[in-house]
Amino acid sequence: MSKKLIEIASEIVNIQASKTTLTAAEISSALREVFATLNELQKVESGEIELPKMQEAEPASALKPEDSIQNDKVICLECGAEMRQLTKLHLASHDLSAKEYKKKYGFKAGTPLAARSLTRARSKAAKKRGVPENLKKYMEARRQAKASVQEPVVKPVSDSPGAARAKRIRNRFSPKTAE
Repeated sequence: MSKKLIEIASEIVNIQASKTTLTAAEISSALREVFATLNELQKVESGEIELPKMQEAEPASALKPEDSIQNDKVICLECGAEMRQLTKLHLASHDLSAKEYKKKYGFKAGTPLAARSLTRARSKAAKKRGVPENLKKYMEARRQAKASVQEPVVKPVSDSPGAARAKRIRNRFSPKTAE
């Protein structure tokens, strides 16, 4: 037994009303709209009327990747969400890593997925802590250490601190031979 259009419309509006709070006027209006739409679709299905051709709306100003990173926000190119930074958790909801997202939309690998104001604030805080100078010192020390690397001195196994313990463990777990 097939359902009547009014029953189908009332089920649809009932589900809508259970998900959001609607006033009596909104429920009545929604019921009328859903019923009218279902009635029109039934007539189209039976061939009584033909649906008018709808003009395809142009996509809502397709956002270019370089325009998605703005001063106070970043717009996710997957879902359109606006936030101050695209986090790993958000990108994971799209089954992407930051590296994959950047590759997909043509960002350079070093491009931060954060609002420009946030990036500037982090840079300023790092400079205040002396990060660039300390980084230069570290890089210079590392370069000098690499330049002065000689053959490493290898200690005999018996002289190393854990050699006696390693020997006891080896003896304990090595197979016993029958005499």
